[in-house]
Amino acid sequence: MSGFSPDWLALRETADRRARSPAIDGAVAAALAHLVEPRICDLGAGTGASLRALAPLLGPRQHWVLMDHDPALAAAARARLSAQADAARDDGADLVLDWGGRALRVSFAAADLAADPAAPLAFAPDLVTASAFFDLASADWCRAFAAAMADAGVMVHAALTCDGADEWLPPHPADLAVHAAFKAHQARDKGFGRAAGPEAAAILAGALTASGHAVMVDESPWRLGPGDRALIAALADGTAGAAREQGGVDPDALASWQAARRQAASCRIGHLDLFARPSR
Repeated sequence: MSGFSPDWLALRETADRRARSPAIDGAVAAALAHLVEPRICDLGAGTGASLRALAPLLGPRQHWVLMDHDPALAAAARARLSAQADAARDDGADLVLDWGGRALRVSFAAADLAADPAAPLAFAPDLVTASAFFDLASADWCRAFAAAMADAGVMVHAALTCDGADEWLPPHPADLAVHAAFKAHQARDKGFGRAAGPEAAAILAGALTASGHAVMVDESPWRLGPGDRALIAALADGTAGAAREQGGVDPDALASWQAARRQAASCRIGHLDLFARPSR
């Protein structure tokens, strides 16, 4: 899978937290409430943003397994979580945190998820969660993952999966051409085969439903405005860079679009959140 820098993950975390569906997060918390120490496996965990978002909603004892292929991100997660906790100590390879009155054990794991969609099951999770992850995987991978989780009776939470419903204001003449090129670039192989991109949430929901899970889906768009100038500029640059790499957009029009979007008044970047639990 393509790598992400700690700086980019830090830049987007506030917008991610703001966008998350309260209904989906609430359903996750309710589903785990009866467990003394729920075990949660976070795929593509990065620097631990999912833990920071969900842990305050869960019970007094939690065991997190942060799974990421990038050892630098795992190290960044350990350092950042340790710094943000009320207290932190190492227990072998694990990190033990006092987090707002909650006792969190955090394990770190690397696995070849592309080769084995069932890899999280090695940690006996009650819930597998991921943020901004499934749109990078292929449709076949999503279906194989869903089947594996259903066979094991594991709950699945997918936050902030892009859905392609993006809108920048004010409109620009190159919007359609840039969006088409960017969408085509999203479908490139990110290490899991041809990426599902904006179709990922629907594919995952359909596969989990077919496998016997009850599925909830809710919108979780970024709504960015004047307080998000740095993120808007980074999005404009990233989108323009992908469109340029993909080709098919007039270079002058693309440059004009990029300059305008760096100064955009606002934008809406569409995402979907999903929660699925076994229905039998």
